[in-house]
Amino acid sequence: MTKPESIARIKETLQAITNKEDPYIQSLRADTRQGVQKLVVQFDKKWEKFVQLQEKYEEMLAFEKSAYLQGYQAIAGIDEVGRGPLAGPVVSAAVILPKDCIILGLNDSKQLSAQKREALVIEIKQKALAIGIGVVEAPEIDQINIYQASKKAMVEAVDALEMAPDFLLIDAMQLPIALPQEKIIKGDARSVSIAAASIIAKVYRDELMATYDQLYPGYGFANNAGYGTKEHLLGLEKHGITPIHRLSFSPVSAML
Repeated sequence: MTKPESIARIKETLQAITNKEDPYIQSLRADTRQGVQKLVVQFDKKWEKFVQLQEKYEEMLAFEKSAYLQGYQAIAGIDEVGRGPLAGPVVSAAVILPKDCIILGLNDSKQLSAQKREALVIEIKQKALAIGIGVVEAPEIDQINIYQASKKAMVEAVDALEMAPDFLLIDAMQLPIALPQEKIIKGDARSVSIAAASIIAKVYRDELMATYDQLYPGYGFANNAGYGTKEHLLGLEKHGITPIHRLSFSPVSAML
């Protein structure tokens, strides 16, 4: 009598299966061992999540597909992060993805865990045709206001692309760039290109704020990214204003 395949071996084999209709899966459904059935349930849940991610990705390709149908080839998604913090720069990213690129899990960076963002950044950098970053620091934000600073950072991100785009998909903004473009409200949750830019910008800025946390300890910049948390406000009261604080933002402005 043939010895049944071990649970450990089955678990290992399931890691490599990418088709729910695979004959191996069907054979496991007839296996009466409790451990095997538990693995089958886990596989089904994982598969369902995978299908949902595929459907979400396909839905978020609508704007890119429309641009491709119009003949555009190098579509850049653009987004910014850091409008609301009391300290630190506003950061924008522009990302051009290949036409047939698939990066499952792309979404508004605010909807993703830090761990998921870090994993996606690696994949985006591996697959993107070009990535550009734009940064406008706090003193300039105070001079031109946060809206104009966000727009300037976006333009800088586009200019920093090593590959010239021929169409722009922008999160809730029109840019003074002589290129065809489309403004998309909540674009970071509706377009894969903008979502990729959102994630790149978010991780870049978070890393920058972690560096500032070393330069200016006591404000919790590594944890709050410059937003007005309790820790940050207590730091302001105790240590005062740093060179990266936005002097035009309340309550910083009240401390001048």
